[in-house]
Amino acid sequence: MGCDFSPGTLLHAYRSGIFPWPHGDARDDGAPLVLWFSPDPRTVFPLDAPPHWSRSLRRTLRRHPYEVTVDADFPEVMRMCGETRANNTWIIPELVAGYVRLHELGWAHSVEVWETTGAKRTLVGGIYGVAIGGMFAGESMFHVRTDASKIAFASLVARLQQAGFALFDVQVQNPHLESLGCVEIARSEYLVRLEQALALSPRISK
Repeated sequence: MGCDFSPGTLLHAYRSGIFPWPHGDARDDGAPLVLWFSPDPRTVFPLDAPPHWSRSLRRTLRRHPYEVTVDADFPEVMRMCGETRANNTWIIPELVAGYVRLHELGWAHSVEVWETTGAKRTLVGGIYGVAIGGMFAGESMFHVRTDASKIAFASLVARLQQAGFALFDVQVQNPHLESLGCVEIARSEYLVRLEQALALSPRISK
């Protein structure tokens, strides 16, 4: 339990297979309650084979009208991930500040999906996370247009595979992640894969 989102603390946590998950409850002193997790099982997206997207997602990826970028507006992606959730209290200001600092230092990245109408460019989907060695830890994603988060996710997968990343950690399984092809593995296996991935040095392309 703690609320230290300094770059050193966050990087040490991810290298150890641990991630923070703030809760809506507050401590007695009014500070946000933050717990750190290393769940068993752990959920990952397999990067060692071509993804098996659904037929509808494959069609969307071929025909969507959006522009996809990398690291074009990391803070806004984080903000939208909080604002578009029914219970957005877990993306607290301290968390945002910590990850934005990680982004400024080159450790955290975002994928943005933009809709352009006339002269107006609107962020309609995105995903962000932390990259250390050959491991990418996806933290959160959002959409305000149908399938925009799936487009961001698939675009990130393509870049991770192209760059040679070995591990895409998505933390905890849910029906949406399962529909995208994410699978659960034992924590012990995850930690072995993590150690192997940390020895690599790929770079996400823009």
